Amino acid sequence: MASAQTSDVFNCSPEKFYKIITDYDKYPEFLKEVTHTKILQTNGNKKLIEFEVSVIKTFKYSLWITENLNTGISWELASGDVFKTSVGSWQLKEEAGKCRGTYALEATFNLFVPGPIAKALVSVNLPAMMSSYHKRVADLYGK
Repeated sequence: MASAQTSDVFNCSPEKFYKIITDYDKYPEFLKEVTHTKILQTNGNKKLIEFEVSVIKTFKYSLWITENLNTGISWELASGDVFKTSVGSWQLKEEAGKCRGTYALEATFNLFVPGPIAKALVSVNLPAMMSSYHKRVADLYGK
């Protein structure tokens, strides 16, 4: 299983960052690898979301996402082309009037991928992704 984790402080409140990470329809506007999202089902605080992502090639997967109001989200794979398993989360905490967001992901692939390559695949986009979230905060909240 490949895993990756990163943590950063965003220049907004956890409530505002929570609005960004749960606005799935807007992901294609600021996450360059996400080309399309669709909410397939809602059941209380759980949503089944389909993602179309373009990284080397285009593929789709669906996640069951559990929303925990203003404190984060967690997910697990429902179906997909590339992943055998995928579980992860965003955990949000207030830190000096800002939001500390901790992103974690564990995944296995449908085809054999050697361990070091699998780890690289799940972590290679983390810096760019975090940068995209910082830009989104600045665009929405002007900080």
